[in-house]
Amino acid sequence: MSTPSQLRQDAKAALAAAGFPSAGVDSRHIMAHVAGVDPVWLRCVRELTPAQEAQFADLVRRRLGGEPLQYLTGKAYFRHETLIVGPGVFIPRPETEGLVQLVIDWLAGQRIEAPLIVDLGTGSGAIALALAHETPARVVAVERDGKAAEYAGRNLDGSGVELRLGDWGTVLADLAGGVDVVVANPPYVPATSRASLPRDVVDPEGALFAGDDGLDAIRGIVPLAAGLLRGGGLFACEHDDTHGGAAPALLSATGVFASVSDHRDLAGRDRYVTALREATDHLELTP
Repeated sequence: MSTPSQLRQDAKAALAAAGFPSAGVDSRHIMAHVAGVDPVWLRCVRELTPAQEAQFADLVRRRLGGEPLQYLTGKAYFRHETLIVGPGVFIPRPETEGLVQLVIDWLAGQRIEAPLIVDLGTGSGAIALALAHETPARVVAVERDGKAAEYAGRNLDGSGVELRLGDWGTVLADLAGGVDVVVANPPYVPATSRASLPRDVVDPEGALFAGDDGLDAIRGIVPLAAGLLRGGGLFACEHDDTHGGAAPALLSATGVFASVSDHRDLAGRDRYVTALREATDHLELTP
C-alpha cells in the first residue's frame, strides 16, 4: 500500500507530465480534501483508508480531465475568505483581489459614515463578502443567474450582505442616485480569445465571454452604474488586459464620469478602470 506522500508525488508527476503548471499545489489540495485536513497538516496524515485512496485517484483523474481544482474540492480562497464553489459558478481569480483593494483604499480616503456599495453580478459573492468584512459599508449584491445565486446565497449567509436576485435594472431601482460605490467584475474575455484560455477556465461561459471584443457586458454596465451612483460616487470595474484604453474610453464617452483612470494588477497588466460620477442628473437604469 502506498503512503499518502507517495500517492501525492505520483499525482504531482502525472499532472506535471500533462502540462498542469500547478501540479504540486493541485495534488496537495486534493489530498488534503480527501484526508479532511488543512493542507498545512498533510505531513501528519500517515495513511488513507481504501475508500480515501479510491477517492483520491478519482479526483486526480478528473483533474487530469480538465475539471477545475476548486470544483473538485468545493472550495475557493479569496483574500481572507473561503468560498463554497462548484459547477455553474465562476471561480474567483487572484487578480480580482486588487479590485477589492481599490475600493477599500478609496473608501479609506472618504468621509462617508455609512457607505453603500453595490456589487453587480456577484457570482460566488466573493467581492461582496470581502467588502462586507473589510469595510464599514452596507453591501448589496445582485445576481441574475440562478445557479450562481445559489452559491452566493450560501457564501453570503450571515454576512450582512443583502443579496438581490433578478434583472439588475429592476431589483436595484430603489437605489438609483444614492450608491457610493458600484463595483463589478463582469464577463470580459473576447470570444476570439477562447482558444488561448486554459482548459479549466471556461466554465461557466456566461461569466467569461462578452462578445468579439470582450466589452459587451461593460457597455451595458456603464449606464447602469451611472444611474445608481450619487454625484462623486466611485465606479470600479475589472476588465481584460487588452482593454486598458478601450474601457476608460467607454466611461469618458458618457460625459457623466470624471477622473477616469486605469490601473494595473500585480503582474503589471492593465486590469481595472475607476471613475467618479459627475454631480448631474442620474441616467435611466438599463438592464
